[in-house]
Amino acid sequence: APGFPPWRWRAESVPGVAAPAFSLPDAAGRSVSLAEFKGRTVVLEWVNPGCPFVQKHYETGNMQQLQGRAHDRGVVWLSISSTHPGHGDYLPPARLATRIGTDWKGTAAAILMDDDGTVGRRYGARTTPQMVVIDGGGTVVFAGGIADRRSACPLYISSAADAPPWLDPGGRRI
Repeated sequence: APGFPPWRWRAESVPGVAAPAFSLPDAAGRSVSLAEFKGRTVVLEWVNPGCPFVQKHYETGNMQQLQGRAHDRGVVWLSISSTHPGHGDYLPPARLATRIGTDWKGTAAAILMDDDGTVGRRYGARTTPQMVVIDGGGTVVFAGGIADRRSACPLYISSAADAPPWLDPGGRRI
């Protein structure tokens, strides 16, 4: 990004390395730490409700389907907003929780607020929806986009719903 030193955009989380520790407030103001979920697989989903790609995955029910599949397998799903409060897409915590949880019927274990973008930068989150999967040992096993096709068109949802791009080391989808 122009004006930022290059080191600010180098992700500390790439597949095969330990996931950076973090603690963020959830939409209700409670502090949530990655360490709370030690021993469990965790999905981090970067979300911006103003993003047409996020809208596509929530408005078609794809994201909720993936969240349900993850929950059924004991996976913890954390949605993270790294949208700066000065940005036009920013929603305050209560409105963000309503949009994701009530309007879109999302089922994340928590909606986390990363208003200054520190955690997003550590994880290399530069787009939404961006996904990071951390195994029970605390190692990043996937970092990237939710789908293999860059399109906000709902017609191109099946590849993400049928075969999400993240696989665990044993080849089993979450």
